[in-house]
Amino acid sequence: MPRIVSIWLEHWPITRLRRAARGSRDDLEDGAPVVVAAAGPGGLRLTAVDALAASLDLWPGEPLARARARIGPRIVVHPSDPEADAAALARLCLWAKRYTPTVSPFRASEGGDGLFLDIAGASHLMGGETRLMADLARRLAANALPARLALADTPGAAFALARHGGGSSPCIVTPGVTQAAIGHLPVRALRVDPAMAESLHRLGLRRIGQLMEAPRAPLAKRFGKTLLMRLDQALGLRPEPLIALGDVSTFSASRGFLDPIGRQSDIVVTASQLIEDLAPRLAAADLGARALRLILTRVDGLDRSLDLALSEPTRCPAAVARLLDLRLDRLGAGLDAGFGFETVRLEVTETGTMRPVQAALRDADRAAVPRVGGHLADALHQRLGRRPLRLEPRRSHIPERAQRTVPWQAEKAVLTWADEAKALDETIAMRPRRPLVLLRRSEPVQDVLASERDGAPCRFHWRARLHVVTHAEGPERIAAEWWSEAAVARDYYLVEDEAGRRLWLYREGAHEPPAPARWFVHGLFA
Repeated sequence: MPRIVSIWLEHWPITRLRRAARGSRDDLEDGAPVVVAAAGPGGLRLTAVDALAASLDLWPGEPLARARARIGPRIVVHPSDPEADAAALARLCLWAKRYTPTVSPFRASEGGDGLFLDIAGASHLMGGETRLMADLARRLAANALPARLALADTPGAAFALARHGGGSSPCIVTPGVTQAAIGHLPVRALRVDPAMAESLHRLGLRRIGQLMEAPRAPLAKRFGKTLLMRLDQALGLRPEPLIALGDVSTFSASRGFLDPIGRQSDIVVTASQLIEDLAPRLAAADLGARALRLILTRVDGLDRSLDLALSEPTRCPAAVARLLDLRLDRLGAGLDAGFGFETVRLEVTETGTMRPVQAALRDADRAAVPRVGGHLADALHQRLGRRPLRLEPRRSHIPERAQRTVPWQAEKAVLTWADEAKALDETIAMRPRRPLVLLRRSEPVQDVLASERDGAPCRFHWRARLHVVTHAEGPERIAAEWWSEAAVARDYYLVEDEAGRRLWLYREGAHEPPAPARWFVHGLFA
C-alpha cells in the first residue's frame, strides 16, 4: 500500500524570492505586504501573497488595483515568474530524494507549490513514519521554508489534509481510515475547479463527507466524471500513480495544439507522427521501443496516461498506431477528453536492442514491424486489457510443476518451422506421451478394482460415472526431486475405457493393508 507525504509550501513564489534575495538589500524585508502579480482578466491580478498580506485580507485572484485601493501604495509587488518557481521546486524535489526515490512535484492544476513523496518501504530507514515526518518538518523550518505536511494512503487525501486540514504540525493518517480523515474537509480540497466547488456549495454539499453520501448518478450527470474521479482517487478507489521526478525518458517527443483535439483519430495520427520523429534517434542507438507511455494533457491541466507494452522492440509508426487505436477502442468514453487535449506527449519507457538491417537489400521499415506472432500478442493485449501468457518449462519431474506461465515474448516464443519440427520430433522420441489437458488439481477416484496388486485398474468411478478399462499402458514412475522435498512416488497409467475416453491416472503409495493405495485422475487425452 502506498504511503504518500504531501508538502504544501505556503506562499511559495514569495518564499523563493526571499531566498533568492538572501544576503542583499531588498524590499522584501521592509515590513510591507508582499504580493506577486501577473496579467489576467481585467488587468494585473494577484497570484501569491505573503502572510502579512493575507492578514490584511488580500487573496490570490484579486485585482491588483483593488488591493492597492484598500491597502495603499506601500504594498510591494513582484512580477510572476512561473519558470523560476518550477525550477526551484524541481531542485527541492531533488533534495527530498534523501527520504525516498519517488518524489513528484505538484502539477499546475494543483497549484505548482508543493510536492508528493511516496515513502512506502522507505520510512523504516528513518526510524518510522513519525520520525521521518518530524525530520522533514525540522529541516524545512531550518531552511526558512514554511510548509504544511500530511501523510495518508493516497495523493488526493494527503493533498487535501496538507492544503486544507489546518494546523502547523504534521498530520499523519493511520492506514485504512482515509474516509474518516478527510470527511470534514471542504469540497474544494478535492482539487476540483473553483467554479465547480462553488456550485456544490450552493447545493449544500460543502464537505467531502456530504459528497460521499450523495447519489453518484446525479453528480456525474451535472458535474461530469472529473468530480467523482477526484473523490475516488482521494479515497483510494481509483489509482493515481505519481510521475516521479527524474523518470524523464531519454526518448520522448511532444506536440501542442492551439485548438485542442479530442477525437480518437486525431490522437492516433499525432502519436504516429511522434514515434516517426523518435525513430531516427532510436535507430542511431540500435534500439527499439518495448514500452511506450502516451500522456494527454487536457485544457484544465489534468493528465491522462496510457501505457503500451510491446512483445518485441519496434520503431514502426504504423504498428504503434494500430495498437493505440485498439487501446482507445477499449477505453471508449473512459478517455474523458473534456474540452479537449492541448498537449500530446509520447515517451519510450523501455527499450530493446534491434539488430541492424542492411537497407540496400531489405526494407528496413518492414523489418521494424513486429512479426505476425508479436503483432497478434500485442493486439490481444490492447483489446482484452491483459497481457498474453505462454508456458515455460521448469526443472521438475512433477507434472503440475514442470511448467509455469510467463508473459509472452516474441523472441522467445516464435520459432521457425524447422525448429518447431525438430523440437516436436525430439519430444516424441525422448519423452512419454502427455495429456493435452492437465487438470489444475488431480481428482480422486473411488471404487478402484485392479486385477493385480500393483497393476492397472480394471474399473473405477470418477465424476459420478463408472469407467470400465479396455486398454492400459504403464506404469511410469514419477517422483519429486530428492533435494527439494520428500514426497510419495506416483505410478502413472494411460487408460482407455469402453466409451473411448483416454485418461491419465496415477496411484499414490502401495497397497498396504489397512491403508489401500489412492488413485487420482490427472489429465485427459484427446
